[in-house]
Amino acid sequence: MAKIDYKWIALSCTTLGALFSVLSGSTLVVALPVIMKDLQASMSVITWTIMGYMLIMTILVPSIGRMGDMYGRKKLYVSGFAIFTLASFLCGLSQSGMQLIIFRLLQAVGGSLMLANGTAIVADAFPKEELGKALGLNISVISVAIIVGPILGGFLTAFGWRSIFYINIPIGIIGTLWSAFQLKEMNKVTEKQTFDWKGTLSFTVGVLLLLTALSLGAFMGWMNPYVLLIFVVSMAIMALFVRIETKTEQPMLDLRLFKTRVIAFAYISNFLNGIARGAVTFLLIFFFQGVKGMDPLTAGLMLSPFAIAMMIISPFSGGLSDRYGTRVLSSVGLLITAVGLGGLMLIKATTSIPELILWMIIMGFGSGMFFSPNTSSIMGCVPADKRGIAAGVNTMMSNAGALLSIALSMAIISSSISPEAMQALFLGTQVGANGIAINEFVSGLRMAFTISFAFSLTAALMSYLRGPKPDWKTE
Repeated sequence: MAKIDYKWIALSCTTLGALFSVLSGSTLVVALPVIMKDLQASMSVITWTIMGYMLIMTILVPSIGRMGDMYGRKKLYVSGFAIFTLASFLCGLSQSGMQLIIFRLLQAVGGSLMLANGTAIVADAFPKEELGKALGLNISVISVAIIVGPILGGFLTAFGWRSIFYINIPIGIIGTLWSAFQLKEMNKVTEKQTFDWKGTLSFTVGVLLLLTALSLGAFMGWMNPYVLLIFVVSMAIMALFVRIETKTEQPMLDLRLFKTRVIAFAYISNFLNGIARGAVTFLLIFFFQGVKGMDPLTAGLMLSPFAIAMMIISPFSGGLSDRYGTRVLSSVGLLITAVGLGGLMLIKATTSIPELILWMIIMGFGSGMFFSPNTSSIMGCVPADKRGIAAGVNTMMSNAGALLSIALSMAIISSSISPEAMQALFLGTQVGANGIAINEFVSGLRMAFTISFAFSLTAALMSYLRGPKPDWKTE
């Protein structure tokens, strides 16, 4: 029997981890209305089961990426699998909305350990000329999770929403053991490295306060005194962080990542794309279950065209980027995504399902064209000892954008209808007289999709402005 090349084993481990973490999130979205009823939780609590997870991921992945560069990626990755599995079990035991949020935050710690190191493990194992293809395959499997997740979530909800978390346990045990026995430590860890605690602490606190200010500002108003105070303090701490990093011999975040144009603009376009499409699935679940009156399983099926299109195109776009470069593919992908969002800008309560499917397919096609080449351009430009932090920052940018997207979208929806009407709409109960609240809700949806469309166009421009590959000098 022919021996399997290690690069494919590494890809199988990281793909299983990505499948695991994405599947957990995509199954959960469909079950949110059921969880809300069962735990008698408020709309804000349910929203924070999603946003809290993304917040922790955004904060932790850069620091964990740096730790992977310093101490090795395998141990951190395997630990992430184990923590995520344990947290899934605890989520299933939750008796209140607050307990669910806390255990979801623990899940995010495990997810951060996997995501921050997974891309770097693939980059370590594959030669640069095959990296785009490998990342494309990885993203294609993630797309499968996005397809299967809502359908599986709708199916499992019939047996109780807790089963959505319990099904993670056998997958997590298999993934933990497979990664522990099969992964190798490919990154050469050099001696006498010191961890930048001052930089890590200031970065964590600064980003936490900044994202909190952005989230609260969307709900409470940008000129709210408390929001302004948090924003000013966060800016002061981030300024301190930059000062610390410029004076530290071995910084947590090598700021040269942002000085090189190709990487900086790839990060910016990823962040803007996160804002553009981060809340789309969340909003469409509202629409399908609230406005169209669909059950969770049917609503889950309605989300699948987006992921199917993304699954089909991702491997091709990754392979094409290995041959022809990343700049044009990434930029065109974002423009195609904008076309799909432009279609959703016209959404009505009476919009037909085939029309919505068309716009979702276009969006999925564009997303599949963007992600693989954009990630490949980043990971192919940095030296091996910076792949962990580079991957961590990339994930941070995407999650920060998605977090802000959900906050902005929820703020727009909240301003269009009362909290009671929004909660009733989400739960699928009767809302308003003669559909008045539904019409206002749909108006809010259109505004949210219009903002997403604008951000997607801006992301395409930023993507195209990326420059030549940087020349990293060893210091």
